[in-house]
Amino acid sequence: MSEYLVVCAVAGEARYVPAGVPLVVTGVGKTAAAVAVSRALAGRDTSDVVVLNVGTTGALRDGLSGLFLPSTVINHDVNAEAVRAIGLDPQDELHIEGGDGTVLASGDVFVTDPVVRQRLAERAHLVDMEAYGVVYACREYGVPVRVVKHVSDSADEAALDWPALVDASAKVLGEWVSDYVR
Repeated sequence: MSEYLVVCAVAGEARYVPAGVPLVVTGVGKTAAAVAVSRALAGRDTSDVVVLNVGTTGALRDGLSGLFLPSTVINHDVNAEAVRAIGLDPQDELHIEGGDGTVLASGDVFVTDPVVRQRLAERAHLVDMEAYGVVYACREYGVPVRVVKHVSDSADEAALDWPALVDASAKVLGEWVSDYVR
């Protein structure tokens, strides 16, 4: 029997996660997410732990809405080409078991600029700020992870309304967690 650990960036995204399900609120960004997940996993028996990274996401392509379970997360704000040019592996693309085929761009940039959105849409369907850090930490600890994202906005100027939109996404995410952990 698996032990689930729900991970999200801010408390509002987990407002409807069932009581009793362990929860880690990481804070915003990849670094905060990686550190918080590492703290939660360090020094414990992780043989039966499954991390469920739930949260909101921006749609990089028109017409995307609803719930997604990405199969790939990319670190979009690292200069991977330059790092490869000097002979190092930037590990900028991580694969996630059991995903739905979507690609999630993850970075420390809150995307509202149409030029940035268009550039990211060439490589990904969705964008967030924490999933890469969560997946990276889980991989380092050998812990399976599911990434579950609900589209809250279109990663454009409307994303600035995120505080008013997060509750609708939180309800859907809470229902998904309830169904998954049963």
